[in-house]
Amino acid sequence: MKDNRRKFLTKGMAASAGVVAAAGPAAAAKKGPAKKVLWKNGKAPENPLFSGTVLYGNLVFISGVGAHVPGDIKSHTKIVLDSIQKQLEEAGSSMEKCLKCSVFLADLKDYDGMNEVFRGRFGPEPPVRTTVAAAGVPGNSLVEIDVIAYK
Repeated sequence: MKDNRRKFLTKGMAASAGVVAAAGPAAAAKKGPAKKVLWKNGKAPENPLFSGTVLYGNLVFISGVGAHVPGDIKSHTKIVLDSIQKQLEEAGSSMEKCLKCSVFLADLKDYDGMNEVFRGRFGPEPPVRTTVAAAGVPGNSLVEIDVIAYK
């Protein structure tokens, strides 16, 4: 009797979670969207550390982009946002379709300068945003930005 009750409860909980009890959670996960990585120049590097752009269903994830050239915060922010815009467009999205943006500054004193260039780049309804001063943005970039958008 306890076994029957346990089976009944297990099936009921799985059904309420949208999982077919006989197939299990792994089978249900396979029915979802597929992950697709967009590689620079269309070819995966030999031993990648991370992916630059990942598509999952109608979502686009772009990893942190920096500007590793001489310049000030305004020029770095422009370079980074131009690069993000290009990646979004290549993925079938746009700046206006960004949902979430994370900004990492090498120095918080650059906040106002970054905002001057950032303002308006995402259209009239900008994404939610987190901005922090990181203890060491990789490379020589004064800013690194990542985004999540939809297609």
